Amino acid sequence: MLDNWTNDLRHAVRALRRSPGFAAVTIGTLGLAIGANVGMFSVVDAVLLNPLPYPNADRLMYVAATAPGTQMPEEFGVSQEFLVQYREQSKLIEDLSLVNSFTSTLRTEDRVERIRMSAPTTSLFSTLGVQPILGRLPVEEDESRVAVISYALWQTWFGGDSSVIGRSYQISGDSRVIIGVMGPDIRFPTDGTLLWFPVPVRPTDVRPGRFGSPMLVRLKPGVTPAAAAAEFTALARRLPERFGGTASYARTIENLNVVVRPLDAQLVGAISRPLWILLGAAAIVLVIACANVANLFMVRAEGRLRELAVRRAIGSGRWSLIRLQLAEAVVVAACAGVLAVGLAWLVFPMYLRVAPPDIPRIGDVGVGPAALFAALAAAVLAALACGLAPAVRGSEPDLARLRDGSRGATRHRSWGRDGLVVAQTALALVLLISSGLLVRSLSKLSRVDPGYDTRDVFTFQIAPEADSLSDGPSLAQFDLHFMDRLRELPGVELVGLVENVPLNEGTRLQRFHAEGTDADAGAQLNLTFAAGDYFQVMGIAVLGGRVFRTDDHVAGRNNVIVSRSAAQLLWPDQDPVGRRLQPEESESWFNVIGVVEDVKQDDYRQAGQPLVYLSLVGPTAESWGISSPAYVLKTPRAEFIAPEVRALVRQVAPEAPMYRIFTMAGLAKDSMAQLSFMMLTLVIAAALALILGSVGLYGVLSYVVSQRTREIGVRMALGAAAGEVRRMVVLQGARVVGVGIVIGLAAALLATRALSALLYGVAAIDLTTFAAMSAALVAVGVLASYVPARRASSVDPIEALRGE
Repeated sequence: MLDNWTNDLRHAVRALRRSPGFAAVTIGTLGLAIGANVGMFSVVDAVLLNPLPYPNADRLMYVAATAPGTQMPEEFGVSQEFLVQYREQSKLIEDLSLVNSFTSTLRTEDRVERIRMSAPTTSLFSTLGVQPILGRLPVEEDESRVAVISYALWQTWFGGDSSVIGRSYQISGDSRVIIGVMGPDIRFPTDGTLLWFPVPVRPTDVRPGRFGSPMLVRLKPGVTPAAAAAEFTALARRLPERFGGTASYARTIENLNVVVRPLDAQLVGAISRPLWILLGAAAIVLVIACANVANLFMVRAEGRLRELAVRRAIGSGRWSLIRLQLAEAVVVAACAGVLAVGLAWLVFPMYLRVAPPDIPRIGDVGVGPAALFAALAAAVLAALACGLAPAVRGSEPDLARLRDGSRGATRHRSWGRDGLVVAQTALALVLLISSGLLVRSLSKLSRVDPGYDTRDVFTFQIAPEADSLSDGPSLAQFDLHFMDRLRELPGVELVGLVENVPLNEGTRLQRFHAEGTDADAGAQLNLTFAAGDYFQVMGIAVLGGRVFRTDDHVAGRNNVIVSRSAAQLLWPDQDPVGRRLQPEESESWFNVIGVVEDVKQDDYRQAGQPLVYLSLVGPTAESWGISSPAYVLKTPRAEFIAPEVRALVRQVAPEAPMYRIFTMAGLAKDSMAQLSFMMLTLVIAAALALILGSVGLYGVLSYVVSQRTREIGVRMALGAAAGEVRRMVVLQGARVVGVGIVIGLAAALLATRALSALLYGVAAIDLTTFAAMSAALVAVGVLASYVPARRASSVDPIEALRGE
């Protein structure tokens, strides 16, 4: 059997060498399709299929909460009292930890930068079940005086020097000793986390109601998430009895339900469906390519029927004929697999550059062993899909062909070939409609008014840490002076600052109530801090009152600005200017001096936030201090001004790292990165599908025309006009395309529902998109049919009859 296969494969190679055009088209078609699947499988494998690098990762759970009927967000993090309660009373967990993620300053002897850190509770690493590759883990007795660094930080900042253990550095404003280095796979809670320093939680230090901290728990073996959620909710209901709290806190706990979901689902939940959709799109392209190549093999087999009949007549068995033809498909698929891997190596890194950077583990994506196995599997499946049906069909040649010496003409319609074209058309339409919906969504999203203008705005942050910057007023004076210096830069028109830049940082939540109302009747609002020309720089409309002046940033003024929706929540249908509001758990009242338009803080798809803007200085000098706000500059040189700003920072605060350097236009583009990535991928897939589908239709009709040359010659000899012949061939193609479109529309009605969560301003069943894409496919089908139709109408009847 091995000898037979070897001989057949050699024969197949020689046969393909004699048909270089056929070989190039089939190998190229399958190579592109398999390459697309190798690339997308590499992403799905690294992001979704690879297990988390923790022991018994299936028992690691993410814990959050919901409180329907309250003003809390749809889902929110818990607070410290939850950790204390569960640690002491839960019977279903082995360990647990609160986690967070933020940026702060790391200073070494010769380097200072703002990096991503985490300040979890001490039990984080024991909950994950991991050990350092160097040093030790923190314990409760360490308090907050120690830190553990990531492998990446160890290599890039310290050159992999083991003597880093035991050294002290300025980490997030305090001196901390590095006691451990984690392995390269440990990057929790986000991929960019470079350093951890523990924060112990004691029952006596807990202040209830400070929600917002995600919790990580390790369940005991056999415990389900549902059972854990039920126990956690019951334990949470007892929190007010133990820790007290306000009436609104008690009301939140009364309506609270704990959410428990597997950690891997939490980490990749937002990107999981989009990636599976993209892999499905790549698979559709592969199916279309296989159908196209299968059609070419059918045509090739029909052209070889006389040769196959001779082989059958001299004693070749049916299996021998199948194996002979299948060998060609195997060679084509193998070459296509090699081409696919080569294309993936060359093109895929460029494709990944447009991928959203917040995709978990995107840095791990590469064409590795799993991708090579996927290429092999795809090549084997492609060989079977492309070669088996034509081989079986060609294994039963008509021996009558040997009597008349003719290659013959197939007058009956080839339902097999037409069926493949129908499938290609239907699948291509599904991809066209899907990509069309995403294109329309992106178009609508780009025209959304977020409440601010992103043009010509440059933003950055610094973190000055001079000894003189010790409280709110001193930090405010630094900021006001620094803004004056920034205004002196060439081309700078306006300068302001804000603590949380829209589209880059979320704002914190705080409960407020209006003067003259019950404290429990307040509203949950977002808050941030602003100064200078912030509202003018961003183009945020002032609806009433005024914005901050320099003298508002003085202790004791207590002036605030509220957004339109915040004003409506606290003073429905009333003018809020001149009224007062009070934060929960505070004795200070704040005066509303202005009302501004809502802004979309986190995402263009979300509604504008109810927001309270505070000044840089609180009721007292110690109330708060804004140590590293974001400065915003209005300048037509936003794309090029960074070096001049950096030089000014070196003059004003040489110890301060400059970080989070953006243009607002760039942030706006990044906010649509996931949708753009999806759209780009589906548009590429749809374009490939459209090209392959049209080529498939063209190939079938061209073959039909070549087989019907004598019939067409007879028709024209009997008086048929060239236009009638063209119409006959075009209608034949149109019927095939029409059936494919009907099937494709039905399939798209189901398939596009998977896109619903990604769409904006467009329904999953959008009649305009469905009609436009169908019309486009009809046009392409008619064009693909017209070329062979024109060739058919140019047949010379005498030559056609003589040729037969």
